[in-house]
Amino acid sequence: MKREIGELVTNAAERRVPTLVNGRRQVPFRGVGGYEPRGSKHGPPIRSCRDYPADGDKRVAGLREALERAGLADGMTLSTHHHLRNGDRVALYALETAADMGVRDLMWFPSASFPCHEPVIGLMQRGAVHHIEGSMNGPLGRYCSSGRMRGLGVLRSHGGRWQAIQDGEVHVDVAVIAAPAADPFGNATGAFGPSACGSLGFALADSIYADRVIVVTDNIVPFPCLPWQIQGNNVDYVVEVESIGDPAKIVSGTTQITRSPDRLRIAELVARFIRDAGIMRDGFSFQAGAGGIALAFVPILARMMREAGVVAGFVRGGSTKYLVEMLEQGLTRAILDGQTFDLEGVRSIRENPRHVPTSPFTSYNWHGKGNFASMVDAVVLGATEVDLHFNANVVTHSDGVLLHGIGGWQNCLAARCTILALPSFRDRIPVIVDEVTTLCGPGELIDVVVTERGIAINPRRQDLLERVRGSDLPIRSLEEIKHEVERLLGGPPDRPELSDEPVAVVKWVDGTVLDTVWRVPGA
Repeated sequence: MKREIGELVTNAAERRVPTLVNGRRQVPFRGVGGYEPRGSKHGPPIRSCRDYPADGDKRVAGLREALERAGLADGMTLSTHHHLRNGDRVALYALETAADMGVRDLMWFPSASFPCHEPVIGLMQRGAVHHIEGSMNGPLGRYCSSGRMRGLGVLRSHGGRWQAIQDGEVHVDVAVIAAPAADPFGNATGAFGPSACGSLGFALADSIYADRVIVVTDNIVPFPCLPWQIQGNNVDYVVEVESIGDPAKIVSGTTQITRSPDRLRIAELVARFIRDAGIMRDGFSFQAGAGGIALAFVPILARMMREAGVVAGFVRGGSTKYLVEMLEQGLTRAILDGQTFDLEGVRSIRENPRHVPTSPFTSYNWHGKGNFASMVDAVVLGATEVDLHFNANVVTHSDGVLLHGIGGWQNCLAARCTILALPSFRDRIPVIVDEVTTLCGPGELIDVVVTERGIAINPRRQDLLERVRGSDLPIRSLEEIKHEVERLLGGPPDRPELSDEPVAVVKWVDGTVLDTVWRVPGA
């Protein structure tokens, strides 16, 4: 499929990237910290309170009426959010309603997508949705990789999404926000209600900057809805539905603690490294991702903290029951929650004032006056590939097929110690390679790689190497681990066969283009 991409240029990471994406000129990646933003923040049109009900009741009969009143039209951008993860029912409802209205060529701008959104493929085939700028997991990722999506996919981190909206790179015409509780004025929270999902932080940027904002809820409460995360003063219409989704499906396959002996060994090594490198000390902070290894590391580290009498100043979520247990046992003074990953996290955010919902603005936005990410002492993340320069990939597999989103992964690389915890191979395919298929994180920001076969420390971090010198940790080089795995598996993996046709781009946290995702023949 022919797409207008301008020209392909080589950026500072030596990756070929297009200069034109979906009609917008692009800035190629200039290196970490190499791009200086200019201009003012984007702003939505000024509205007058005279145009809204004096009694504060913004309810309308249904979502179709709300979309019609919002002026949804061909070619607009419609945004949705993923707080209910694979249990979400609102995003698809909004897109299908738009299709039934006869609207075409929408750009869907989700904060993330899940397998439950697979029917969007049919909407793209019908012409209602033109392309997606947001994570494309599973079926949507394969559809994009096949080259059948009419526009280019754009993959951004959670902080990069806020940056793109704030800076005016993406203009959101209509935002549809699924809210577990809302009042008729539009104040909304995710803390309680039959579909309670915890934090609504990913919808906050859209509620502030979108031209029109629609809150969809299955739980209308009297004014004021407290504690609100979405402020009614930013909301145009409120829609009541029978159900916004299934909160039980917040927990997905990637948010389950691992039971694999090899992966549990990795989790143990991560916790020991944090302890033995002197990172684990009174008042320290950490963040763990949502993968099985990262989840398993938390109770191990909690045990070590308890034994040493150490209390964390704060921990960053994705909150899970493991972080909640730390808070309730006095092992941390606060949870700063960007996304709630299970129902214990939902309960805690509702009941405990020291479990605080945050947003990508406070946590991750690179074009803000600082953010939480750089204040975190250690972050534990996963990856699909790592190369010998410590560059990492999280969006494609070794075959080049797009199957994951970035989430907050890129933003977390700003932590004082970034640790990638991953098995040395998956499905008999080595994870440590000469060059990553898709570059998502520059190696200069990745400090430690932990596998079941040992711990590799980036040579840039001589301070960490000195701290663990003489310990019983299995410190090795990435080259050693890579060669051992290749001997075991009979050689390095085959490079994927990719076309020269871009199907998506990976943005860096500053809005520049870091890499290109190429069409995979036969995907």
